[in-house]
Amino acid sequence: MDLFDKISADIKSAMLAREKVRLETLRGIKKEFLEAKTAKGGDGSLSDEQATKILAKMAKQRRETAQIYDEQNRIDLRDNELAEAAVIEEYLPKQLTDEELTAELKKIIAETGAVSAKEMGKVMGVASKTLAGRADGKVISAKVRELLNN
Repeated sequence: MDLFDKISADIKSAMLAREKVRLETLRGIKKEFLEAKTAKGGDGSLSDEQATKILAKMAKQRRETAQIYDEQNRIDLRDNELAEAAVIEEYLPKQLTDEELTAELKKIIAETGAVSAKEMGKVMGVASKTLAGRADGKVISAKVRELLNN
């Protein structure tokens, strides 16, 4: 069962359980998936890799919005955004720990042969594709910069 089918099935169970936030979030995910499937130039299908990228983007948007609401002291709106982000993150692959991320990046740096911070772009290109959905881009970038500067 691919992610699209899993989301569709989970929408039904959220309806039956009367879980409002979960249902709204899952419907939003399905909407994004359908838009990606029917996008101009697309082939009408959605791979799990594409779906994971969409989910990662949605989760990141929710976390950033929650942070803005927190700064504006809108706790009610922040809590809703965080609840939606939690639902979205259930469908993402397990996030890498700091140690796992460091190990993966060291392998990628060795593969690309990068030795200085000037070659960060080369490493980031491979790392972004390899670690998509398993680590945030900002975290990857900071860790690569740290590893290349040492």
